[in-house]
Formats: sequence, structure tokens, C-alpha cells
Amino acid sequence: MNRRPEHLTAREEDILRAIRRSIQDRGEALSVRQLAREIGLRSPASVAYHLVNLEERGALVRDGRSWQTCRLTG
Repeated sequence: MNRRPEHLTAREEDILRAIRRSIQDRGEALSVRQLAREIGLRSPASVAYHLVNLEERGALVRDGRSWQTCRLTG
């Protein structure tokens, strides 16, 4: 399922936007902690929850074990 889901929450859109910006600027995605800071969440676990949902829905794919190795599919 390598296509972008039709409906994403505002928080998921924020996360994808931050990942896209990071990949363009640095060549890799932010860590979960960095993403939490970037989008204004206190808990890295909240970000990880959204990342797993995005991965399951096909919006991003991890190339390794770390979220910093993810790439966007859409």
C-alpha cells in the first residue's frame, strides 16, 4: 500500500511536513524527540504513535529500524 491515505489528521500533516522539510534540509528525517520538539508535543511517545499509524497507512516507509531512515511515499 504505497499511496498516501485520503484523510490525515492535522497532527499527522504536521509530522509529514516536518519530515519532508528535514529530508530536504539535512538529507534525513528528524528523530522522534526532534519531531516532538518541532511540532510542539511534549511526549515523544505521542509522535511515535502517529509515526506508526502513518507507516501502517502507507504515508511513509522506514528503511531501517530508526525513524530517521524513513522516506515519504506520497
